[in-house]
Amino acid sequence: MTDVQQPAITDRQWQDATSVWEFHQMKHELRSCDAAIGLGSHDLGVPAFAAQLFHEGFFPTVVFSGGPNPTHPDRFPRGEAAHFTEHAVALGVPGEAVLQEPKARNTGQNIEFSREVLATAGVEVKTVMLISMPFMERRAYATCRQVWPEVEVVCASAPMELDDYVKVIGGDRLVIDHLVGDLQRVIAYPRLGFAIEQEVPEVVHAAYQRLLADGFDSRLLGS
Repeated sequence: MTDVQQPAITDRQWQDATSVWEFHQMKHELRSCDAAIGLGSHDLGVPAFAAQLFHEGFFPTVVFSGGPNPTHPDRFPRGEAAHFTEHAVALGVPGEAVLQEPKARNTGQNIEFSREVLATAGVEVKTVMLISMPFMERRAYATCRQVWPEVEVVCASAPMELDDYVKVIGGDRLVIDHLVGDLQRVIAYPRLGFAIEQEVPEVVHAAYQRLLADGFDSRLLGS
């Protein structure tokens, strides 16, 4: 039995995906922070960019947070925190500058548990840099403002355009599914108490609705 051939992404779908992609990025100006949190994900771009920012002097301590990835369990079998730490250390980050949080299974736990790890280590945090996948910045920001409201937040991700990210990850439909799924969470999570409310511009919401209607829905809540 052969796999069903997926239709090519149309120009309009790509334009809609680009609108959503750009909305997800907070476009914060990077500045020095007391600590960073590398949020667990399926993407080694997170620890790689964390290593770059560490070497550039943006923070003295980074926590890598996450257990086995729930959607890609075979990718980091010993947990995201362990694999991310190894990758960052291989890129020259000193082991003593890295803390691990190996239990989190979602973004709220990434932040809450990392806060506890930093406190236990005696790191006073007034400013924190959240390092994530590019399409996860806005959700990470909204989650942090909900669960750690007193800290100042700077969001960061490897700078790249949508087509570059697709080349890194592989699979344009999968990436667009992730964009749609994260926007659904940005919209839904405030009602569930997981994140602060954020205004979604009408042009972005319309793009989101068209992509949903086109079947980009494999990463929706409950899928």
